[in-house]
Amino acid sequence: MGNGTSIGRVRGLGAAHNGTHHWLVQRFTAIGNLLLVLWFGASLLLLPGFGYPAVAEWLARPVPATAMALLVISTFWHARLGMQVLIEDYVHEHANKFACIAALNLVAFGGAAFGLFCVIRLALGGA
Repeated sequence: MGNGTSIGRVRGLGAAHNGTHHWLVQRFTAIGNLLLVLWFGASLLLLPGFGYPAVAEWLARPVPATAMALLVISTFWHARLGMQVLIEDYVHEHANKFACIAALNLVAFGGAAFGLFCVIRLALGGA
């Protein structure tokens, strides 16, 4: 394949063909997070109080509940993408990499599911 030089070792391997998509999705989730966090901060400042009844009443409306659900999903997705890059770059053994990414997916999806459950429960008027 090669003569032992750096270029000889990588020649013919080709591109992975998924780096651009991953990079774009991470940027899109970052923009979404920025907009949703700004909305969330402005909405909290406009509330009459920060007590549980005021926030629960605010979150029971459809638009805030939907935006909060989108914020939860986008935040966990963005965090998962960033941590995946770190794992792929710094964990070199394939078995450990697989285990770390599996654990990352479990934590990310579990956290997002719990966040969505909490938002849905408050949106539907649960105590």
